[in-house]
Amino acid sequence: MAIMRYEPFDAMNELQDRFNRLFHGLAADDRGDTSAATADWIPAVDIQEFGDRFLLYVDLPGVNPDSVELTLDNGVLTLGGEREKIAHEDAPVRERRERGFGRFHRQFILPETVDADGVKATDRNGVLVVEIPKQAKAQPRRIKVAA
Repeated sequence: MAIMRYEPFDAMNELQDRFNRLFHGLAADDRGDTSAATADWIPAVDIQEFGDRFLLYVDLPGVNPDSVELTLDNGVLTLGGEREKIAHEDAPVRERRERGFGRFHRQFILPETVDADGVKATDRNGVLVVEIPKQAKAQPRRIKVAA
């Protein structure tokens, strides 16, 4: 009778990979494209709306800000880029991965009230902050009648 050593991290990694493939599609390496359905991972995003603007906070630790692609076209804000896998000189004995690596892709449909020309994005310690101003509303004004 052979004794087999149980490695719980192997089972957890396999389960995590299956969930990722189920919810996020196959990895880009498996299909040869990098569409949203085949993103390797999806960054967490917080969205806040204020009276005059929207703010998006995108968690991108370990992603070079220069490699982030941010576009606004026809009311759709598209965010994409890539986080490189950390390379080690020697292979680890065990590994558990919770942080995604590879290509990422997110899209957000914005309301018609946004000012596309005023969008700004800044990196704050691995958090991409996207500020999207709203268009100024036409305010009613009182018109004085001259006598």
